[in-house]
Amino acid sequence: MRQTLRDLAEKLGCHLLGDSSITVTGVSSLHSTTSENLVFVEDPQYLDAALRSPAAAVIAGDFAAGKFAAAAKPILISSQPRLAFARAAKLLRDSDHNRVIHPSAIVSTSAKIGRNVAIGPRAVIGEHVKIGDETIIGAGSAIEDNTVIGSHCRLDPNVTIYPGTTLGNRVVVQSGAVLGSEGFGYVRDSETGRYEQSPQIGRLVIEDDVEIGANSTIDRGALDETRIHRGSKIDNLVHIGHNCHIGENVVIAAQTGLSGSVTIEDNVIMGGQVGIGDHARVESGVMIGGQGGILPKKILRGKGLVFWGTPARPLREYLKELAFVSRAAKKAR
Repeated sequence: MRQTLRDLAEKLGCHLLGDSSITVTGVSSLHSTTSENLVFVEDPQYLDAALRSPAAAVIAGDFAAGKFAAAAKPILISSQPRLAFARAAKLLRDSDHNRVIHPSAIVSTSAKIGRNVAIGPRAVIGEHVKIGDETIIGAGSAIEDNTVIGSHCRLDPNVTIYPGTTLGNRVVVQSGAVLGSEGFGYVRDSETGRYEQSPQIGRLVIEDDVEIGANSTIDRGALDETRIHRGSKIDNLVHIGHNCHIGENVVIAAQTGLSGSVTIEDNVIMGGQVGIGDHARVESGVMIGGQGGILPKKILRGKGLVFWGTPARPLREYLKELAFVSRAAKKAR
């Protein structure tokens, strides 16, 4: 999508220095930029290289304002250049292409479809589904009965959403994700030794501005609900079990697994391959390093603290233990 720097600056809230009529079509790195791309710098030492590059314009911090007199190209000044660059990338993405319902899609007559919705080839939309304005449903996706999807959402190809799931506005779900599936809950018959499934009849609620990575799975509640709160970002290959509650603006990296009934409070950050046992709680602002393990029913607390290891403990304590073990091993040789 082609846009002028004048329009971009207004939408991004940037102060534009230079020719406002120049148009750009995309964003790029300094190494691969072209004359129609935007680049960004947040470190003053890279500004000169950006200004000498083929890029059409540069997004930079306040430090760039004094450089404009000698600049060969326009500069968009932002207090958060990386954030402005990310927003520019979204604005320049051609999201309006092929906003149609493909003839091979199966759409129930009871479904309510909003304005300017795209539904891709072989997608299936079940009974009483509601889809908000400007939403995109990718090819081969299956949206089962009584699902509600908000406006400006993007579901990539082959997403599966089980019945009764609710998605808010501006939710992004990448290919292969499965939302609202049955949780892993069983009752053992003490007489026969066999396992029978506990009821998995709750629901899944995903609030506004959540993003879910490819091939991730989120189970619905057993009797009540699983809920992912506003603004959380979930990487590829993440599993979230039934009855979990994920707070606002949580970041969860790939291959992390959460057992049932885990609570993650607001602004938590998890590295890759973190494992969390059932009924554990991670309080607001905690950070968990990659491959950290939290035992069932444990509570991690301490805003800004980094936890690491299995069982997870504060980073300083964990590093001291590693150093002690290393010294002990050397003495034993």
